Amino acid sequence: MLKLSINNSKLIKQSICWDAHCCPPFKIGSDLSFLNRYKNAGVNFVSVNVGFDLTNQDETLNLIQYFHEWIQQNDDKYSIVKNVENIFECQSKNKLAIAFDIEGCNPLNETLDMVSQFYDLGVKQMQFAYNRNNSSGGGCLDIDTGLTLFGKKLIREFNNVGMIIDCSHVGYQTSLEIIELSEHPVIFSHSNPSKLVNHPRNITDEQIIACAKKNGVIGINGVGIFLGENDASTKKIVEHIDYIVQLVGPNHVGIGLDCIFAKDEIKDYVVNNPQIFPDKYGFSDVAVAIPEQFIEIKELLIKKAYSTKDIDNILGENFVRIAKTVWK
Repeated sequence: MLKLSINNSKLIKQSICWDAHCCPPFKIGSDLSFLNRYKNAGVNFVSVNVGFDLTNQDETLNLIQYFHEWIQQNDDKYSIVKNVENIFECQSKNKLAIAFDIEGCNPLNETLDMVSQFYDLGVKQMQFAYNRNNSSGGGCLDIDTGLTLFGKKLIREFNNVGMIIDCSHVGYQTSLEIIELSEHPVIFSHSNPSKLVNHPRNITDEQIIACAKKNGVIGINGVGIFLGENDASTKKIVEHIDYIVQLVGPNHVGIGLDCIFAKDEIKDYVVNNPQIFPDKYGFSDVAVAIPEQFIEIKELLIKKAYSTKDIDNILGENFVRIAKTVWK
C-alpha cells in the first residue's frame, strides 16, 4: 500500500465517501465487524450485497433480517438508512450509513410486488442479471438477447418504487435497453472499462457513454482480474477512474470496490458454480481491494491534480446525486 504523506482524517472528512458495493459473508451468524473497517477508513456509506441469482428469496430475506438485528445491536456505530438525509445524519454522528443491494432478480421470484418489499427492508439498488441470463434479461457471460417482457415491467416497477437500477454483471444489449427505457439514471455499481482490460465483466465505451448521457454513474471496482494483471492496487484503480473521467467527465465516476470479506465462502461458490464463474475468465484466484484504499485513492487523485470538487464527486457525491434523484 502507498505511504501517505497527508493526514488521513483530513483526507476523508471533507466529503461524503460512498462505496457502491461490497460482498459480505452470506452465512447467518457471521461476524459483521468488518464494517468497522469502512468507518475507520472514513467511508460514510456502503451498499452491502445481501443476495444474488444463486441465493433464493428466503435466503435473501433471512440474511437481511440478520443484518437488521446485528446493526440494531451495534447502533452506536452503524445505521440502515431510508433516505439521503439519513446519510448526512450518520456522518454527523460518526456512524456508517448502510443500505443493501441484490445482484440479479432471481430473489424476486418473478413477483413485482417483491421490489417494494425489498426496498422497505433497505434494499436500495438491484441488478437484473448476474453473469448469466435469467427471467429479466441477459447476463454479461451469456448470449444476451436483451430484456424480457418481465424485465421491461421490472424497469417500470423499479422507477416507481425508487430502486436504483444497477447494470453491473448485466449483458451488453440488456444494459443498453435498460438505460434507454428507464426514466431515471442508472448505474454500473462496480464495473471497469473494457478498453483497459478486455474481460467480459468489464463494459464498453458505448455502455459508459450511454450511462453518462442519462446522467448515470460508473463505479470502479477493485477486483484484480478486471483491473488488469490481477492487480488490485490503488494505482490500477485510479487508472480506471481516470479513463472514465477522460471519456465522459468526472460527474459520472464513482467507486464500488466489491471488497470480499469471506473469501473461502466465495471460493466455494466459484468452484461449485462453473456456469456462473467460468474458470477461463480467471475467477478461481483473484486479488481484491480493501476499504482502506479509499484514503489512497484520494491521495493519488490529489497528486494527479484533480480539483477538490471533482475528487468529492468521484469519492461519493456522484452517487449521492443518483440517490437524491431515484430514492423515494
